[in-house]
Amino acid sequence: MTEDREGAAYPFAAGTTGHEAAQDEPADDDTAQPEPQTPATGPATAEPATAEPATAEPATAEPATAESAATEPRRRRRRGPGAFILIVLPGVVTLTGVLGFVSLAGGFDTDPSADPMQGGSAVSNVDGSYVPWLRKATEDCTGVTPALLAAHIDQLSGWQDDTASLSEQGIARFTDAGWKTWGRDDDGNGTSSPRDAVDAIMALGRQDCSLAEKMTALRTEGTVNGDVADLTLAAYATGTDQVEKAGKVPAPARTFVAEVKKRLPRYDALVRQNPGQENGRVAGALLTPPVTTVTVTSPFGSRAHPLTGVTKLHTGVDFGAPQGAQVSASWEGRVEFAGLTSAYGYRVVVDHGTVDGKRLETTYSHLSALQVTTGQSVTTGQAVGLVGSTGLSTGPHLHFEVLLDGQYTDPTAWLGGG
Repeated sequence: MTEDREGAAYPFAAGTTGHEAAQDEPADDDTAQPEPQTPATGPATAEPATAEPATAEPATAEPATAESAATEPRRRRRRGPGAFILIVLPGVVTLTGVLGFVSLAGGFDTDPSADPMQGGSAVSNVDGSYVPWLRKATEDCTGVTPALLAAHIDQLSGWQDDTASLSEQGIARFTDAGWKTWGRDDDGNGTSSPRDAVDAIMALGRQDCSLAEKMTALRTEGTVNGDVADLTLAAYATGTDQVEKAGKVPAPARTFVAEVKKRLPRYDALVRQNPGQENGRVAGALLTPPVTTVTVTSPFGSRAHPLTGVTKLHTGVDFGAPQGAQVSASWEGRVEFAGLTSAYGYRVVVDHGTVDGKRLETTYSHLSALQVTTGQSVTTGQAVGLVGSTGLSTGPHLHFEVLLDGQYTDPTAWLGGG
């Protein structure tokens, strides 16, 4: 059986982003013990009490007369109301009335479902009319969906325009410099403003899609590993240089990525409920096998890596084939990448355009030779390379992947005729 360790280049299994921080940096020990009290330097020398004996004096009080006994109760009755009656009691009465009014008015809502983060009004801050703009902002964008863009905005501002910052404006919190780069008058109202929600949605969509394109290129080359969406959010938070340097989502960006992903389900639901949502997914086998004999030696799915022993997602299928066997394009398209990478060896990536609104790509790795160049158009069945064992591989085979909108899918569901 021939297997490879290309999974090291695309760690896609759950937990590869946002959960390694503890391994990168030592955890601080916050279990500090209280400091011991400094003992006294010598025995305490308590002095004996020298209280003088009391000398009782004979009482000199005059005997009470009948008149004084009669007036004493009247003196106590003339004493005014106490502090409790004058101060505390009116406050208690007033507070009780206020609480009763607020309770009737519903001013204090203690129902946890009212909090969007607890699963109540999940999209209370978002106008449904924004969904078409979210979709438009992310069309033809690999790895960034309308729901992800909405969750990104939620993380930045909670979809609230108000901010105390003078440098960051609008729901997408654009700076003046950022707006000059990404901002436009997308809704055609004559003004391009970060405080215009539609303009802000479209601008952030352009920025995120640009970052996603860069992350896709780096991942294709084997420079970075991980999900395109996670890498895109990380690049937004820390910059593309930091992501490239780390080769994955860097530690400083993991919290930001996790917070955005936590908000994602509510917006997935919103987009699905929108009548304009395109739920169509490709049905049927559209691709032809890339090799003549389709013998799967390692299927798509979770597996223990043969070299590292780490269990993670195997992002494609391995087809067993002899050294030098012909590898062909599974469908017509344009060669997005053809070159040498550290993990995948000689590798070809073909962009097949969009299918039902989703971008379809196929990859061919560990080749012994390339027969196409970047930018070249190919037809179904055209030669793209020869089977080999370049890169991190244990023997001759073809590692074949199918990506739909930047997400790995099981290639066998796409293949016909084999």
